[in-house]
Formats: sequence, structure tokens, C-alpha cells
Amino acid sequence: MVGPPALPSEEEARIVLSILAGEMTVAEAGRRAKVSEQSIGTWKRRFLEPGRAGLAGTSGPSAREQQLGSQFADLTQALGGVVVGLRVWKKSAEGRLGPSRTLR
Repeated sequence: MVGPPALPSEEEARIVLSILAGEMTVAEAGRRAKVSEQSIGTWKRRFLEPGRAGLAGTSGPSAREQQLGSQFADLTQALGGVVVGLRVWKKSAEGRLGPSRTLR
């Protein structure tokens, strides 16, 4: 059996906010939206979870911060390799051509 079409997320959020504000009960919202109380409960849980996580804070860097830190370390290491290569090239060029005035 196919249920009613899904509501847009904006409508779900409006219903959840109305329940949280005490403007209507879960049962009333379910009747008005023609969805089960269980669906309303799921919307409410999905709506509140990110807020709960945000209030709890984090004990360490986020996944994105860890990713950026790893990329930074990789780029720093690569840059160090380029600098060493450039110094070697400069020393070898000085040995063949004498001291260079532009590469000092």
C-alpha cells in the first residue's frame, strides 16, 4: 500500500516547530498533515539531533578540520621537498658556473 506523498522539508520543519512551541499536539499535527504520529516523531527527532550535537560541543577537531590538517601536512612536506631540490640544484649550478648573483 502506498502512503501519502512526502511533504516538503520546509513543511515538516514548520510542523515540528509548531509542536515544540506548544501550538499543537503530535496527534493534532498528524491529523492535519495526514501522516502518522510516528512520522511526526521521526521528523521531530531528525530536527532536534543536529541541535543536540551542536550544544554538546566536540572534544576534538571535526572531520573536516582533520582532513584539512592532513592536507596541510602533505603540502608542507611536498613544499619542503621542493625547497631541498632547489637548494641542491642551486649548489650544483654554482659548482659548474661559479657563484650566481641572481640565485643568492
